[in-house]
Amino acid sequence: MEKDFEVLIAGFIKDRVGVSEHFLSDDLANHLKQNILTLIKQKLLLAAGTGNAKKIAHNSEIRSDSIYWLDRKHENKFENEFFDQIDDFIKYLNKSCYAGITGYEFHYSLYETKSFYKQHLDQFKNNSNRQYSMISYLNSNWKELDGGQLLIHQETGDQKISPTQGKTVLFKSNELLHEVLVTNKRRMSVTGWLKRG
Repeated sequence: MEKDFEVLIAGFIKDRVGVSEHFLSDDLANHLKQNILTLIKQKLLLAAGTGNAKKIAHNSEIRSDSIYWLDRKHENKFENEFFDQIDDFIKYLNKSCYAGITGYEFHYSLYETKSFYKQHLDQFKNNSNRQYSMISYLNSNWKELDGGQLLIHQETGDQKISPTQGKTVLFKSNELLHEVLVTNKRRMSVTGWLKRG
C-alpha cells in the first residue's frame, strides 16, 4: 500500500497532480460502487450544490452531479475500509511531507449521462480548511468516448484524467482550477478533501 501512497505523493511533488492507477483494489471499488447503486435505488443521493453549509447554492448549469456523504456512523464495512486506507495515507503523508492534515470529508459522487461540473476551485471563500482534493474512481471498462474526464488546468498545459476504476487523484484544493467534462454514461467516484484545522 505504501507504494501507491508514494506514487501519489511523488506525482504531486513533480507535477502538482498525483495519480495512482490502483490506489483502490478492484474488490473495494466494486463494493463501494454497489453501495452507490443501492443508494440510487433508495433515492438517497441529493443534487450537489456549490458553497458550504452556511452558504450553498444549486445551479444545474454549473454542476449536475448528485452526492451522498460517507460517515463512519453508517457502520458500512466498505466505507470504513476506505476510511482506514485514508487514515493510513494521511499518516504517511504527514510523516513524509509534514502536511499537518488533521481530518477529512468524503462523499459518493454520481454523474448520470450528460452530467458535468464546470471549472472551479475546491476552496470556500469563507473557509480554507481544505488542503488537498482526493478523488477515487469506481468505473470499470471506461473508454475515451465515455467522456467524463477530470480536466485540470495548469500553466504548463491542461491535464485530462480518465475516471477508470481504482485510480485516485490528489492535488491542492486552492491552487488548481479543474472541471468534469460531460459524461456519456453513468460515472461514479468517492470524492473528498484532506483538511487542516
